[in-house]
Amino acid sequence: MHSITAALENLLGFLSDDMPDAPGSRIFDTPFPLNDAFDPLSWLCCQPIFPQFYWQHRSGHEESAALGAVRFFTSLPEANHFLQQAQTDFRIWGLNAFEPEAGQLFLPRLEWRRDAGKASLRLTLSSDVSLRDDAQQARTFLSSLLLSHPLPVLSGEFKGERHFPDRAGWIRLIETATGAIEEGMLDKVVLARATDLRFAAPLHAGAMMAASRRVNLNCYHFLMAFDAQNAFLGSTPERLWQRQGTQLETEALAGTVASHHDDKQALHFADWLMRDDKNQRENLLVVEDICQRLQQDVSALEVLPPEVIRLRKVQHLRRCIQAELKMPDDVRCLFQLQPTAAVAGLPREKARQFIEHHEPFTREWYAGSAGYLSLPKSEFCVALRSAKISGEVARLYAGAGIVRGSDPEQEWQEITQKAAGLRSLLLSD
Repeated sequence: MHSITAALENLLGFLSDDMPDAPGSRIFDTPFPLNDAFDPLSWLCCQPIFPQFYWQHRSGHEESAALGAVRFFTSLPEANHFLQQAQTDFRIWGLNAFEPEAGQLFLPRLEWRRDAGKASLRLTLSSDVSLRDDAQQARTFLSSLLLSHPLPVLSGEFKGERHFPDRAGWIRLIETATGAIEEGMLDKVVLARATDLRFAAPLHAGAMMAASRRVNLNCYHFLMAFDAQNAFLGSTPERLWQRQGTQLETEALAGTVASHHDDKQALHFADWLMRDDKNQRENLLVVEDICQRLQQDVSALEVLPPEVIRLRKVQHLRRCIQAELKMPDDVRCLFQLQPTAAVAGLPREKARQFIEHHEPFTREWYAGSAGYLSLPKSEFCVALRSAKISGEVARLYAGAGIVRGSDPEQEWQEITQKAAGLRSLLLSD
């Protein structure tokens, strides 16, 4: 018997007991032996139930698949308020938009979780009216689940591509930004491009996530499927924050150079990145901004030495930041850290206004964050190297930090390299 079948039968057994006809919450956990070739992403994407959320930590040690919503939340503060009231070991998954006041998060009905070599399956009941009724809904939910089968091959007839802005518009945008920087209005602004790839038939978001997971190593992988046609996914190297108790870890990931399949050539590029004044300056601006934002909320803070993170298409300059929070407040972490100077700019509010006024598209979930929060621990990655799937259209996003001296052509090449991490999965040119 497959592990998932046995685990689901165990959970159904928990529901056989009479539940009170009153408000309440219950959590049922069952062990999940890792003794067969179970792929949580394939299983998740086979189900006819939404929302669906898939997550794999960039270290590979943690992976989750969350299915169905017991409760929805339209912002992280709303989700956090529910957790504080419940005082229960719930884990809430989802997305925060680029403008962090908005979000789409949910308490899942069913969550598969692997951590440090152990896995479990969790069923959650929660009702403001009747736990008995919610248990009956959970039985119906479990009976509707389908057996897993392999994801389809990611392929499709390509119909066309369009950039927002196009190359000429990008050059004008960068010239406007560098002019504002020269005039002292901004120190830095991060500008992005959206690229729509249109295909003859609807795209399978799960197949795209699986393809990215195979080749884009050292990244957080996330997928939020809102329904059968619409999803947001990405493979991002950047952590926004991880909180465990009052221990906080965040980072400044800013400064980019090309990667290379040849190790010696990649090392040559990395050495250049460590010495380049423009990229070091860009990274330190982010570090200084993060430290300044956190200083009122922490009792200790340490910035670790710079390092280069090598990815498939690009390499980044990173400085990790560790801190001790005065109190474990995820809402405060979100609003202090998002958007960072690495995805918006400095000063932050002026950069956000510049982006809103000049970028020819709305960022929505792009450059927001994806992950989970719970009372003991929370973790969110920055939603970069990402795509929005809308039927037959995949919208890819990529951005670049613009500072004094930025060259529009070089920045165009940089965002093209960044977008290639997902674009190359869909197109072989």
